[in-house]
Amino acid sequence: MVRRFLFTWLAGHLAFATAAQENPAEPPLVYVIPIRKMIEPALLYVVRRGVDEAVRADAKAIIFEMDTPGGAVNAAEGIISVITKADIPTYTFVEKDAYSAGAIIALATQHIYMAPGSVIGAATPMMMSPVGGVQELPEEVQEKMTSAVAAMVRAAAEQGGHDKELAEAMVRADMEYSVNGKVISPKGRLLTLTNEEAVQLVGDEQRPLLSEGTVENVDALLAKIGLKDARKKVLKVTAAEKLARLIAGIAPILMILGLGGLWLEFKTPGFGIFGITGIACLLLFFFGHHIAGLAGMEDVLLFVAGVVLLAIEIFVTPGFGVLGFSGLLLIFVSFISAMSEHMPGGWRPIDFSPETLSIPFLKVVLSFVGSIVLVALAGRFLPHSRAFQSLTLHAVSPAQDAREELVGLEGFAHSDLRPGGTAYFGDRKLDVVTYGDYIARQTPVRIVEVHGNRIVVEDIVRS
Repeated sequence: MVRRFLFTWLAGHLAFATAAQENPAEPPLVYVIPIRKMIEPALLYVVRRGVDEAVRADAKAIIFEMDTPGGAVNAAEGIISVITKADIPTYTFVEKDAYSAGAIIALATQHIYMAPGSVIGAATPMMMSPVGGVQELPEEVQEKMTSAVAAMVRAAAEQGGHDKELAEAMVRADMEYSVNGKVISPKGRLLTLTNEEAVQLVGDEQRPLLSEGTVENVDALLAKIGLKDARKKVLKVTAAEKLARLIAGIAPILMILGLGGLWLEFKTPGFGIFGITGIACLLLFFFGHHIAGLAGMEDVLLFVAGVVLLAIEIFVTPGFGVLGFSGLLLIFVSFISAMSEHMPGGWRPIDFSPETLSIPFLKVVLSFVGSIVLVALAGRFLPHSRAFQSLTLHAVSPAQDAREELVGLEGFAHSDLRPGGTAYFGDRKLDVVTYGDYIARQTPVRIVEVHGNRIVVEDIVRS
């Protein structure tokens, strides 16, 4: 009996040891999220996805690999909010540069390491012009912006466990910052630290000023923090996210082409290439900003409602009136809302402060002006193009002195008249309207009235 017990016990332990050898413990997982080039709102979606994946995968650490000249402060604020919600140790590895919004994000992480020759700092806010370059602002507006960013940087530093005064000195040029009795950032200059300056020890506790160490790369960082054998999962930006970041950069161009296409569609009968191009550009605009985490479904619904009203105005009611104006207004509101700050996955009212709405509003206004210029150029050059000659106003609107001669002409409907559409009279293609009756395409019609640009036709068969 004893022999059988010992045999069973030994066999069980041998089986356990064999299983342990066949299924060794899986090494810890670390997520690496690159932050390179300009920081813009579309990056928020990428970071949020990476942090969510890291949390679900029970990662031991999240490392932000950073080389950026900075970017949008509102994007940095959203990324900081995402970092705050992650119950995982967060690290920043400054590969080369961490300026402006990059420095703010780094301050929100719990640990900062820097590569040899790297720098971090200079986080003062600047208002960028929609057409490029720094926009000059009144002193009181600049101070208001600086004060808000300074508060955000202090909160980020407190969250990451870093010196709040050091963080504020990166934002305010009027602050002097000293380390160990030596002024390293005099008044009139924003604080920017090299890796050697950031790693120096300060205070009675001899803690690092900002950087916990200078390392060559992420692998060296992992060895430094005791995760040498960890599995690295480098976040890959998806094709949709790459497209979103591209669209965010060319949003004004898409709006100009979209508005210009719809405007030209108003000026031509039926529905053709201008309308298709316009709607495609606007849909692309919303797709990019939705993937970027800015445009929510409510913005898309506003846009669709505006397009529906415009379609009713084009295809159902003649002329351009309340429905058309309301449609344009809804589209404009949806543009501004789509470019304003929204956290992905949720909806909240827009902050109607000038700081929030000024850039989106200017972009929409400039896009509207640009679309007018586009329409003017199209009106000048397209009439001489054989491919588009039949789509211009000259091809569908008769001259003023020839309108009276149109009454009595017979032809056929080129499109369905609901009641508006187009009809051919000989080799002339005209924009026409019925008394409200529906007339199917290819139906014989006769011109019965002409009032200005309004040409009324009737069904010859019914009459």
